[in-house]
Amino acid sequence: MNPAMHSPVTLVVAMLVLAAGTYGFRLAGPLLRSRLTFPPRAERLMETSAVVLLASLVATTALTQGHGAAGVARPVGVAVAGVLAWRKVPFLAVVLAAAAVTAVLRLLGVE
Repeated sequence: MNPAMHSPVTLVVAMLVLAAGTYGFRLAGPLLRSRLTFPPRAERLMETSAVVLLASLVATTALTQGHGAAGVARPVGVAVAGVLAWRKVPFLAVVLAAAAVTAVLRLLGVE
């Protein structure tokens, strides 16, 4: 049998194991929240690291496409979204505005 081919039973078992693991991790947070305490410095460091991780994900997605640069339209759309989110505009409006700006720029020939 080809190793790339898996039976439906294997697929279902793998999905159930992943679902149980995900549920276990999600359940562990509320259950262990009162038992585990971190020093204030560690909590600040974790909060900062989450922001840095999210910012790096946004930058990578906004600035690259494949192995090269994404052009100008996408980063401008992401910048518009960032400004609107910072101004506390509703999420749907942020997404629509970013998509509209990117689409208009691409229609004008800006890559």
